[in-house]
Amino acid sequence: MIITISGVPGSGKSTVAKLVAKKLGFRHNSAGDFMREIAEKRGVSLLELGRIAEKDRSIDRELDRRTIQLGKNEDNFVIDSRLAYHFIPQSFRVFLMVEEGAAAKRVFSDIKSKKTGRKVEKESTTPEATLAAIKKRRKSEELRYRKYYGLNPYDEKQYDLVIDTTKSNPEEIAKKIVEAVKKSCASC
Repeated sequence: MIITISGVPGSGKSTVAKLVAKKLGFRHNSAGDFMREIAEKRGVSLLELGRIAEKDRSIDRELDRRTIQLGKNEDNFVIDSRLAYHFIPQSFRVFLMVEEGAAAKRVFSDIKSKKTGRKVEKESTTPEATLAAIKKRRKSEELRYRKYYGLNPYDEKQYDLVIDTTKSNPEEIAKKIVEAVKKSCASC
């Protein structure tokens, strides 16, 4: 069983994916962590890397290759990734959404508290700046994914399960996902 968790920035993808993996005894993978590694190596912010990726396809090719290989060669894992649902079509596909204001507060809070291990990016020095950066990042991703793949990862119709995380905690969301996975895989 492979579970792909996608969603809008700040929806809790990484946190929830880690919890789901733990509850199922699966390994966790994250495209976001890989993007942050690339950004750090290049000495740019995540938002800046997104802008670079609009013109430099090699960044997405590397992420795609890694995701495709995981889907072909491994099983029993959870991956939080904007496009994993596309590259691993046999997965149980989850989409997390959240109100923009709540997303900005979460991202800003995580960065400030260093819960994510992320360094503070210049685009995220206040909650308002964080919201603006999230909007720019989403627009950049929408343009890039439409251009490169002809798809919109924010289209909820592509998923097996859609959850609004605005008023739920990560534990509640993870529980819903595990229940849905077990129900869908009752005959597996």
